[in-house]
Amino acid sequence: MTIKEIQNEIVDEFSMFDEENWDERYQYLIDLGKSLPLIDEKYKTDNNIIKGCQSRVWLHAEVNDGTVDFTADSDAILTKGLIAILIRAFSGQKAADILSANTEFIDEIGLKEHLSPTRANGLVSMIKQIKMYALAFQSQQ
Repeated sequence: MTIKEIQNEIVDEFSMFDEENWDERYQYLIDLGKSLPLIDEKYKTDNNIIKGCQSRVWLHAEVNDGTVDFTADSDAILTKGLIAILIRAFSGQKAADILSANTEFIDEIGLKEHLSPTRANGLVSMIKQIKMYALAFQSQQ
């Protein structure tokens, strides 16, 4: 699937919930975080912590067969759900596709306006780090 197709799928999933009931959306985010594949403990280092997040978020990336694979974890359950959505959208994609992809789907599901300012900043930091990894891998190819 393309990044856009995955993003549309995520938007569709969130549209199943009542727009006024954010408790259900938060619970869904938490559930997504629980389903996040575990990052190998050896990657839970200071070098892999995303700067700008209120909670600790570890993000590891590597290239396999021309695509960028991400693994992540967080010590906060809601933040773990946020990074799970991003990994779902971007992991297994080519670096150039990650770099050219937009993140409007986050606005479409209404996340930014329903997150605290520090969590919203953390979300932006996560996206920036994913794009930075993609840029680094693209320049190596």
